[in-house]
Amino acid sequence: MLLHLDSSARRASFSRRLSGVYAETWRAAHPQAGYVYRDLAAQPVPHIGEAWTELCDHILEHEITDLSRYREAVRTPAQRQAWAVVEPLLDEVAAAEVILIGTPMYNYSIPSALKAWLDQITFPKMSLAGRSFVVTSARGGAYGPGTPREPYDHQERYLRDFFKGHFRVEDVTFIHAELVNARLDPALAHLRGRHEESLAAALKEAAR
Repeated sequence: MLLHLDSSARRASFSRRLSGVYAETWRAAHPQAGYVYRDLAAQPVPHIGEAWTELCDHILEHEITDLSRYREAVRTPAQRQAWAVVEPLLDEVAAAEVILIGTPMYNYSIPSALKAWLDQITFPKMSLAGRSFVVTSARGGAYGPGTPREPYDHQERYLRDFFKGHFRVEDVTFIHAELVNARLDPALAHLRGRHEESLAAALKEAAR
């Protein structure tokens, strides 16, 4: 199954365009496989609350690592409400072979809508090993290796570390369209050609 998430606040965004191309290609190659789509910006998941932290503490204290046993942590009405949010999100992740995330870079990092989803589905010592993550992103500037702004990239670095550190997943692919702001910012107008090249390469990679 492919789990497809978008998180851009823009309805017609480059990250959505790239994730759409990837999803279309993947579904054509796997016509019998399942597909689930979530728009985290249009229908955001709530931020975690205290009841969620209680679930997390119980899972950690009792060394529960099997995702199918997480519901054992539910003991109070508030925890049941928290679990009602977590359960469908976690079921989608558990069923997926590939998790596709379309995300812009906001303020050097990721949108709060994506962070809220990550918080809801992440518990101590859990493993999603065997799954793949694909991230299609759009960034206003250039943050690749060797660029002046490389140290400010807390988007790819954060997600790559998150997937490895929390989920034990190293099969992660990033597809970036960079210098998007060159389309609007007069100060970056001279870089419009580089943006077009970056976008074309990202679309080609998503389709491949």
